[in-house]
Amino acid sequence: MFDTMTLTKIVGGFCGSLLVFLLGGWVASGIYGGGEESHATAEGEHGEIHQAYVIPVEGGEGEAAEEVTPEQIAAEFQEAFAAADPAAGEGEFRPCSACHALEAGDNRTGPYLYGVVGRPIDAAEGYDYSGALEVLGEAWTPEALNVFLIDPQAAAPGTKMNYNGMKDVQDRANLIAYLDSLDG
Repeated sequence: MFDTMTLTKIVGGFCGSLLVFLLGGWVASGIYGGGEESHATAEGEHGEIHQAYVIPVEGGEGEAAEEVTPEQIAAEFQEAFAAADPAAGEGEFRPCSACHALEAGDNRTGPYLYGVVGRPIDAAEGYDYSGALEVLGEAWTPEALNVFLIDPQAAAPGTKMNYNGMKDVQDRANLIAYLDSLDG
């Protein structure tokens, strides 16, 4: 049933299909890829490719973002923390409640946050920490919490906390003031 002619037809079909795909790719690169320039670039030579249309962006030409120093972050936070609203911080805690509880001893995916402000780092009873938080200091001061909440992965590489961070300084200050108000 499986003779030489059948095998020849199958191999010929695969070779013909491969040839069609190669020719289609060559034609498409000629139409969409810029012709010879794309082949030169693919071979390692420097072909010049031009942008067809540039969207003008205000302030986007050559301006680099300013580097913010830790002193500037601390000063900005101190100003925001002085004007912090714990009631607004309660609203900021809602996303945190997916992983953290406010009752002492109620560990979830993350440790409980009751009394976290002023508590030693890695000290929530019954929670298994990763050991990455020691770089932040001895205790969860408002300043240490601020640095951590900007970007937890950058502040403590290797931390278990999978959170992208809170970018607004006033939101962070409100949240920290709320957490600080819980234990009196």
